Amino acid sequence: MARYDVVIIGGAIVGSSIAYYLREEGFSGSIALVERDPQFSHSATTLSCASIRQQFSIPENIRLSQFTLALFRRLEEEFGAGSDIGFREKGYLILAGENGLPILKQNHAIQEAEGADIVFEGPAALQKRFAWLSTDGIAAGAFGRTGEGWFDAHAMLMLFRKALRSRNVDFITAEVTAIDRDGNRATDVLLANGERLEAGMVVNAAGPNAGRVAALAGLSLPVEPRKRSVFVFEARDRFDDMPLLVDPSGVYVRPEGAMYITGGAESEDGEAAADPADFEPDWALFEEVIWPTLATRIPAFEAIKPGRAWAGHYDFNTLDQNAVIGPHPEVENFLFANGFSGHGLQQAPAVGKALAELIVHGGYRSVDCSAFGYGRVAEGRAFRELNVI
Repeated sequence: MARYDVVIIGGAIVGSSIAYYLREEGFSGSIALVERDPQFSHSATTLSCASIRQQFSIPENIRLSQFTLALFRRLEEEFGAGSDIGFREKGYLILAGENGLPILKQNHAIQEAEGADIVFEGPAALQKRFAWLSTDGIAAGAFGRTGEGWFDAHAMLMLFRKALRSRNVDFITAEVTAIDRDGNRATDVLLANGERLEAGMVVNAAGPNAGRVAALAGLSLPVEPRKRSVFVFEARDRFDDMPLLVDPSGVYVRPEGAMYITGGAESEDGEAAADPADFEPDWALFEEVIWPTLATRIPAFEAIKPGRAWAGHYDFNTLDQNAVIGPHPEVENFLFANGFSGHGLQQAPAVGKALAELIVHGGYRSVDCSAFGYGRVAEGRAFRELNVI
């Protein structure tokens, strides 16, 4: 039986970031990074829309994304010459009708207080800025002039995975089937191939599978997979100034090379957990909800040519759509990095750094993640993020 000081369950961007920053913080113990899907074909990381924003409703989420933004600005310094993730810093434009106006204003005030470069504008100013936009039914919008945009998720993941190969981390391809405990300590991680890993510490970075992984250790975690479809389409008109636009309905759209991608029409009301094997896009959603919404908001999109589509899974926190970060209060050597509800990719480096600091130094230093602790889950006390996309 192999023994590791830290066993990280989940080797995509969150788990890889934790392993990377453990070494950066001087952790000299043994690390195993366990991943059941080494091609990341069904990973939330690689199936996401790969974007970063500061337009959140709580300061802690803004700070996590600001850490990652700072990393984007020094990729070559961190990972070496030529490191590139194709970051397109073209902003987010979040629109609100009259009903959503108070929350948009409140969010904007919080973002400004955190130093985010977000401008709040009324319909006339928005239409002047973006001539292709219809502001019918729009009371205001918040536009990120800098510090927001999109990037190549696979390239970002590979930067971390490549860096780990020279940092004495064991990559293990396997599915975790059991986690043994001795009282208030997790002791062993059992793999589907029959191998058992003795663990000094276990970190749950299992993405949409995180609730099941926690249950293997006898712990409750309100995280489940939720399917999200993404559709690609062509349009005759090209709008080079288009940010990632979020309609009040929740439908989003942004450029992707010579194409556009869109999604976001799923309703969270009464939504059930996704079948872990279901990765079929919901074309009816596109035809019945998304396309009509796009045509209303951007009249040039009345005539478009649908292309391919894909579906991925969010690690959806049913309590409050916010991350759960840090140790279990009773099983202190079992740590969580879960439940990001769609913003895990952009926050993974910050969370990796934070948990590495906690493990190595005994406390958070770069970004205080105490507010995301498991205690609120145990108490059923929501720490709700209002700006979930």
